[in-house]
Amino acid sequence: MSSPTYAKTAASRSSDDAQTPVLLTPGPLTTSARVKEAMLRDWGSRDPAFVDLSHTVFERIRALAGGTEAAHVCVPLQGSGTFAVEAMLTTFVGAGERVLLLVNGAYGHRMADICRKSGRAVEIYEVAETDVHDAAEITRRLRADPKIGFVAMVHCETTSGLLNPLEEIASCVRAEGRWLLVDSMSGFGALPVDMSGLELAAMAASSNKCLQGVPGLGFVVCRKDLLEAARGRSPSVVLDLQAQAEALANGGQWRFTPPTHVIAALDAALAELEAEGGPPARLARYSRNLDTLLSGMADLGFYPALDPARQAPVIASFVEPHERWFAFPAFYEALRARGFAIYAGKMTGRGTFRVGVIGAIDPVTIDAFLLAAGEVVSEMKQKVIS
Repeated sequence: MSSPTYAKTAASRSSDDAQTPVLLTPGPLTTSARVKEAMLRDWGSRDPAFVDLSHTVFERIRALAGGTEAAHVCVPLQGSGTFAVEAMLTTFVGAGERVLLLVNGAYGHRMADICRKSGRAVEIYEVAETDVHDAAEITRRLRADPKIGFVAMVHCETTSGLLNPLEEIASCVRAEGRWLLVDSMSGFGALPVDMSGLELAAMAASSNKCLQGVPGLGFVVCRKDLLEAARGRSPSVVLDLQAQAEALANGGQWRFTPPTHVIAALDAALAELEAEGGPPARLARYSRNLDTLLSGMADLGFYPALDPARQAPVIASFVEPHERWFAFPAFYEALRARGFAIYAGKMTGRGTFRVGVIGAIDPVTIDAFLLAAGEVVSEMKQKVIS
């Protein structure tokens, strides 16, 4: 099987490419031609061929997450990754239980909003956006409150690009006899996740990040026994994971219209992941992308907002220069005109911007971006001088 063709280098980009930029973002992201081409076919949602395709895709995802056929199931949902996170929280956390939320960024706060609006009792353990949670403090809080049945965390906090210590947190939660719910939206497919080894209750992710598919599908890989115990618990019709899993198990039919083209694209994306060598190989490529980016941005005078030891090879936040020449809107537009799209910052209390290193890109793509960024910096500085 041939390797995917990564995004074009600066030398090979035409004037039309600015209309379809390389997305240096954490999803949606740049996808391969093979993934795009998979969406050219129409599928009937009740056609046996689509039912088989859908089943195969989600069995492969379950296996990628380290789940076993006997103990785990992958439950898909139409919509963005947040749909899957909300479904996970409101299906597994009962109305009479409490959930301990580990917050160090915007997506942890989003989980808190979900819990509050759905009437789930929540305790928040928050640390700074550049810090990780202390396992001893998690243990203390769990021992102090036996009503806490679940702990929920974000694996990679794309607010900043911070990698939270999943294995360490899972170990202390397991030692206290509680269950861990993981939002691995921007990690799964590259960062290690082992449902069985870590004894996770559930993990939520989506089609359009490290799996390198397109937006429109979320999913939750979870324990079958806990899912059955959650029967009737969800306050939602469409976000009820137990009801969705039961429908799919009885004939393979989705309860509501599935995103057929998205699933076909995900099938192609999974084939590319397997051809690349699986998550370890993808992590290695993303890590090379990040190393190239950090080195090149330092040469241009941009420095990361995170300690390198806490930086995930997914997206990097850079501190905005406190100099007259720099304004993010102008920086963004000039890069966009050269065919590269980045993200505004999301950290609080300091000006930052973000550059993603995931998707169908490689270090050559990052070098092309750095060349464009160097040109933009020179032009912006020259305008101030003149």
